[in-house]
Amino acid sequence: MFFQFPALLGALLVLPGVWWLLRTRPPAPRTQVFPPIALLTRLKPARDDAATPPLWLLLLRLAAVALLILGLATPVISGRPVPLPGSGTLVVLMDNGLFSAADWPARTAAAHAVLDAAGHAERKIVLLPTAPNGSASPTNEPLLPPVLSAEEASHRLDALRSAPWAPDRARTAATLRALMAAHTPIGAVIYFDDGVATPGKAGAVADRTLAAALAATAPTQDIRFPDSQPMVLTGTHTPDEGADSGVMAQLITLPQAMSRHVRIRAHGQDGGTLAVTDVAIPADAASAPVSVALPTIMRNRVDLLSVDATPSAAATLLLDEGDRLRPVGLVSASASGDTPLVGTQFYLRRALTPTADLHTGTVASLVSQPLSVLIAPDGSLTDGETRKRVADWVRKGGTLIRFAGRTLAGNEDSASETDDTDSSTQKNDVATTLLPVSLMPTARQLGGAMSWGKPQPLTAFPETSPFHGLPIPKDVTVSRQVLARPAPDLDSLTWARLADGTPLVTHTPLGKGEVVLFHVTPTADWSNLPLSGLFVAMLERLVNHASGVDAPADTAILPPVLSLDGDGALGPPPPFARGLAANLFGSTPPSPEHPPGLYGSRSARRALNVGDTLHTLSALPAIGVSATPAGHQPDRYPGPWLLALGLLLLLIDAIWTWRLRGFSLGRSSTRASLLVLLLVAQLTPAFAQDAVPLPQSSPPPSQITEPVPQAALETRLAYVLTGNAEVDSVSREGLQGLSDYVNARTSAVLGHPDGVRPGKDDLAYYPLLYWPITPDAQVTPAETAALSTFMARGGMIVIDTQGVDPDTARNDETGFSGDAPGSTAALRRVTAGLPIPALARLDDHHVLSHTFYLLHDFPGRYAGQPVWVAREGEAENDDVSPVIIGSADWAHAWAVDQNGDTRFAVLPGGDEQRRTAYRFGVNAVIYALTGNYKADQVHVPAILRRLGE
Repeated sequence: MFFQFPALLGALLVLPGVWWLLRTRPPAPRTQVFPPIALLTRLKPARDDAATPPLWLLLLRLAAVALLILGLATPVISGRPVPLPGSGTLVVLMDNGLFSAADWPARTAAAHAVLDAAGHAERKIVLLPTAPNGSASPTNEPLLPPVLSAEEASHRLDALRSAPWAPDRARTAATLRALMAAHTPIGAVIYFDDGVATPGKAGAVADRTLAAALAATAPTQDIRFPDSQPMVLTGTHTPDEGADSGVMAQLITLPQAMSRHVRIRAHGQDGGTLAVTDVAIPADAASAPVSVALPTIMRNRVDLLSVDATPSAAATLLLDEGDRLRPVGLVSASASGDTPLVGTQFYLRRALTPTADLHTGTVASLVSQPLSVLIAPDGSLTDGETRKRVADWVRKGGTLIRFAGRTLAGNEDSASETDDTDSSTQKNDVATTLLPVSLMPTARQLGGAMSWGKPQPLTAFPETSPFHGLPIPKDVTVSRQVLARPAPDLDSLTWARLADGTPLVTHTPLGKGEVVLFHVTPTADWSNLPLSGLFVAMLERLVNHASGVDAPADTAILPPVLSLDGDGALGPPPPFARGLAANLFGSTPPSPEHPPGLYGSRSARRALNVGDTLHTLSALPAIGVSATPAGHQPDRYPGPWLLALGLLLLLIDAIWTWRLRGFSLGRSSTRASLLVLLLVAQLTPAFAQDAVPLPQSSPPPSQITEPVPQAALETRLAYVLTGNAEVDSVSREGLQGLSDYVNARTSAVLGHPDGVRPGKDDLAYYPLLYWPITPDAQVTPAETAALSTFMARGGMIVIDTQGVDPDTARNDETGFSGDAPGSTAALRRVTAGLPIPALARLDDHHVLSHTFYLLHDFPGRYAGQPVWVAREGEAENDDVSPVIIGSADWAHAWAVDQNGDTRFAVLPGGDEQRRTAYRFGVNAVIYALTGNYKADQVHVPAILRRLGE
């Protein structure tokens, strides 16, 4: 046993003095019959000396004082410490990557036990986490970790969190080599590994590199947790697992000798649970399908799957628009259509089942269902009445996908069966033929009359095609096709071509819908396209295109919107997160630069998951001597027990002294005393169990010493400080003038505006942020992250370029504006990482124009310039636009000096234009404060008209 505050034990020297002071007690009062007052003066006490208390009471008092002194000295009873290997500096290596989150509390508790043992042995610590934290050195060299005391390492361990990406064991090995090169006296290494090998060939090399580095550094003790069960949820795209089976994911894990049962939760957009399913993992199995029994309409509302009671980014699967099951109809032309390998529906079924809600049947039964796509193999639309019914369905917004074949090769569906006329004069009646282009009367095939020397490969897809960005395998070739007649608009109707330029996929609009034709069969007799993954991807792109979901171009950068942390919780992306090219999703593993989460705007949102690139798990071979955290007994702190027992003895002393003095406690007082004693007895064990050692020194928290910001006490507007004194002064005066105008004409009460620096100042206090863009404007990742968080939590940013860039201004732009050279490039530069939704020009139908004043234009210092807000349906927070972007220079129009005068002229409208600018500012402030509560009022005339009908 030892004491954290041994100096307090000196108080035990006063116990003899306490003995001397407490060995006597006041005499008990005498009970006398009250005689006449005159006789009281003759009464004399029999004795006037003080009575000595009983010995047991004196010892009780001394014990109470001694217990209080011992308790305040904070005694520590040493437990059974973790045996530490070696001597000298101890390296504590922590796997804090993907698979450490599920049992992170147990890992940190075991690591704290090691640090406590090192502290008792007075050994120095090097705490080395293996997962990168996004703060790599500019030279990409490993940062040398500091050598810490056990207490300092304990504080750092408390701040350490599990990361949502894999550990970088190769970089950890480089750090160990750097420690050895710096002559750090390392005596031993304790490695808390997660038990999972790094995936891939490069990962295996990294694991071997770390093992070699540890062997060259010092003796290593490998601590593992036997109850750890790493799991990964990954999407499923196999032909046999789709809508019919209800399989939504695959659960990947390390094989175990016993069978297991895991519970999976399906969450909706609001985070609520839509379904719960139990997954059985057989013995020695490495994976199991996750089947969720939900109707298609409910399945399409699932946004997230998670393993119950396993908080981890690896055990969380985010779903995006590509995971929705679109209703697709497949026309059954014949009973043999699904014959394996040769049937016209065989490859189509297997390509569409994983990603679509597939319905099969006749044309009459399918067009009566709510479908977005109808697929018609060759020979299924030979009847004129059937084509008319399908044409009516397409005009209403459906998408028809047709495939060529022997029937279409004879061109009996075409409006003209002769080839005598000039091809340029051939007109195709889409409504009659249901073909996007006119066709040649015979098919082109290898060795035929219209043949080529060898099978033709595909060429790159044009940018206007929904297939743009799909990789084309070199082994995909076409040996036969139906040819389109040459026409002036053939290029614009072609989505895919062969290497010789002939169309492979064509399309044309029909009413609100579209007709698409594959110039080959859906079987492998004309081409090997149906045998490739490209065929599956092309059909998936077409189905998404028909549903209004267009995948972005392959090089389009999608900014992070929401990210998963190590525990699998969605939140704002970290400041070091970067956007990811659309064609890299599915092949990019999560990292600090690209954390798992959601990327891109709502219409093109993509999910980056751990399971996208992690399909199998393998156990990590033991490095060094294997051990478990069992057997450790932590230190015990009996100080709270001693304090409670001392107070209990003092309470007993007070009660007994009261009785010795002759006072009767009474029945109620006795019951109250017993109740207090029982309460103290009950609270003492709990108090001692939860007790923690007192810190040596505890600096006061900064939250107590820092004053409360004024923006937390009153509503204030804010502006971004640009570093330009003139611009910042105008921003302050402009928001001050707008605040005064709002206070005078509305019930809102605004304080003085604040200048803020995103990333340094807390933006959560402000509903609206005015951001003037200067030509030299730059942003850091921390500023971008702070602004993204501000927007995600309901804040609104008014971005003002304060003029039009003459180098990028369009000739057809109207209005009066000042010059702002370089503002366009600066605007693109500072907003590159912000989650700005798709924008639309602000007009008098938008709720922002009706929030307080009814406005038809939105001028500032300059008039006639466009103002841009989030397009309807694209904003996140109740469809309230998070940004207002313009070039009208509103701050100069709003600005007032100390005397209340407006310093800047507004052009060309004068005072009337300034009044409108103020009114637009009022609408923006009320819109930021109240959201779209007036949105329904905008539609009142239409609602009244409908009620009248």
